[in-house]
Amino acid sequence: MNIEELREYCLSKKEVTESFPFDETTLVFKVMGKMFLLTDTEGDFSINLKCDPEKAVDLRERYSSVKPGYHMNKKHWNTIYIDGSVDDGLICRWIDDSYDLVVSKLPKSKKDKCG
Repeated sequence: MNIEELREYCLSKKEVTESFPFDETTLVFKVMGKMFLLTDTEGDFSINLKCDPEKAVDLRERYSSVKPGYHMNKKHWNTIYIDGSVDDGLICRWIDDSYDLVVSKLPKSKKDKCG
């Protein structure tokens, strides 16, 4: 997976926007205004994803490329280094999980637009 494939995948989801709210290199994807994925467009390719706390710990133990969320709440976010050690399909499922987790916390009126 590269940055363009990541962008296409994220933007294919309902109600997703992309922006650079923090600086000119940190690309943020939001669903209905809530972050579900961040990536830096420079340096090593990695993504930050929201994750269920128990699953977050499990993924860190199982995959060497999954670390506690860099500059994020480490209980709820993981950083995944995109280095080829994890299959793109699995990364997409983790992106889906992050998106779904954020959508599940939205008010019903917003949630319905995503479903």
